[in-house]
Amino acid sequence: MSTPSPDFVATALGGLHLDSVGAGPPALLWHSLFVDSRSWGEVIDAFAAYRRVIAIDGPAHGRSERIDHDFTLDDCAAAAIEVLDRLGIDQPVDWIGNAWGGHVGIVVAATGPARVRTLTTIGTPVQALSTRERLTKVAPLVRMYRLAGATRYITRALSNALLGADAAAARPERAETIIDVFRTADRTSMLHAMQSVMVHRQGLGDLLPRITAPTLMLAARDDAMGWQLSDAQSAVSTMPDGRAEVVAGTGHVSPLVIDADVVVKTIVEFWTSVPEQ
Repeated sequence: MSTPSPDFVATALGGLHLDSVGAGPPALLWHSLFVDSRSWGEVIDAFAAYRRVIAIDGPAHGRSERIDHDFTLDDCAAAAIEVLDRLGIDQPVDWIGNAWGGHVGIVVAATGPARVRTLTTIGTPVQALSTRERLTKVAPLVRMYRLAGATRYITRALSNALLGADAAAARPERAETIIDVFRTADRTSMLHAMQSVMVHRQGLGDLLPRITAPTLMLAARDDAMGWQLSDAQSAVSTMPDGRAEVVAGTGHVSPLVIDADVVVKTIVEFWTSVPEQ
């Protein structure tokens, strides 16, 4: 197994923690909201057999510095470019984003096409939240967290949404490690992240036709949060070079826990199908 080298990189969104492991062409991994780079688990070492893997803890998450203000997807995309620049990586990267990380990758690929060789999203809805979702799901969650923090009720609901019962039952220690990031997060920082990434989430459909990088969208087969294979297929149909496939899971993060081997195999085959630049 490769040995990760932890580091911090200064950005406009504070110091971002990263693990860099492996050698070869660069691949950048950005995780889902609520968790951190440890949610990738064994896929980091699996990818490190083919790439130099840079796994980032996004702003306000994990081991990155706390943050005291809201931010935008454009801010996150700019921070990712700052990381690559400070690491001296000027060649296009293979971007892998889980949920929020996919949103950031879409912005980077659309606005800075020279920085992305391929784009992979896992459990990344591209449509805007509906008014009903904002009022009945997002707003109550943020309100409860603002008032009481990571209570047992909120943590359990979040675990069910991101991982589902199957992941928790199949690999309880992995599931606990993933959700513990939310449980122990700095409350002010996480609140700003929730407001920035959930409350203010807008649709990204208008960016998809601008993405020239070959794109793979992976959808969890039984995603309770509503992003199905048919949605991914509709999204990639608007792109110059997009494809969609399904992996096992009931939440945005669960494929990384219960279907990691298939996730890795599918992405590596995708990389191989794209000529090196």
